[in-house]
Amino acid sequence: MSEPIDQLRAVVAAVPTAPPALVPYLEKVRSRAYTVTDADVAALVAAGLSEEEIFEHTVAVAIAEGLRRLDAGLGVIA
Repeated sequence: MSEPIDQLRAVVAAVPTAPPALVPYLEKVRSRAYTVTDADVAALVAAGLSEEEIFEHTVAVAIAEGLRRLDAGLGVIA
């Protein structure tokens, strides 16, 4: 695999485990990101999570899912 992809994998692996309050939101990002709304993020902020923490985990999950799909596609054509 190319070096930039490996770097992305390392960045995602280094993100700390998400707090339990983020888990349902992150599953939504992973499986149906097109349904995420401002209200979802506002609820997390109201629950005490910082916007920075929400952003970091959102990006990490989106990258991880993209890499998972890349691997699945490469597995099919290999």
